[in-house]
Amino acid sequence: MRAAVNSGMQRLFSLVAILAVAGIVVSSASLQHHYAKSKTQYCDFGTAFNCDIVNRSDYSEVMGIPVALIGMLGYGVVLGLATVYRERRDTPSMIFFGALAGLGFALYLTYIEARVLGVWCILCLGSLVVITAITMVSGALWAKSRAT
Repeated sequence: MRAAVNSGMQRLFSLVAILAVAGIVVSSASLQHHYAKSKTQYCDFGTAFNCDIVNRSDYSEVMGIPVALIGMLGYGVVLGLATVYRERRDTPSMIFFGALAGLGFALYLTYIEARVLGVWCILCLGSLVVITAITMVSGALWAKSRAT
């Protein structure tokens, strides 16, 4: 079933798509850090900020799958929904509830950084900002879709 997508919704879908691309970029950089053998320079700011420590910790994988790869795939799904499947009536709710799940996972990982590892990853915090923005924009998109 197709939904009528007005210009306001089109802009929100486009913003979600742009944010998803940003998420893919950040997650791919994190994935590179995960597999890198040498120490990286641009993400190491002493003892408080170090992407290498976070991206190579025991918490950087879920059942052997790098968290950064999970992020890339999740952002890719959001991108596909916001572009290819934007005409489907259930797309706004799929993006919003998927983003909520992603935000919950990102907040859990942020807790791990703060309370378990005691070090911050700039890339991870960047991804947290992106998924928070996607959740907010897709929430507006979902609300707008329910009103039509």
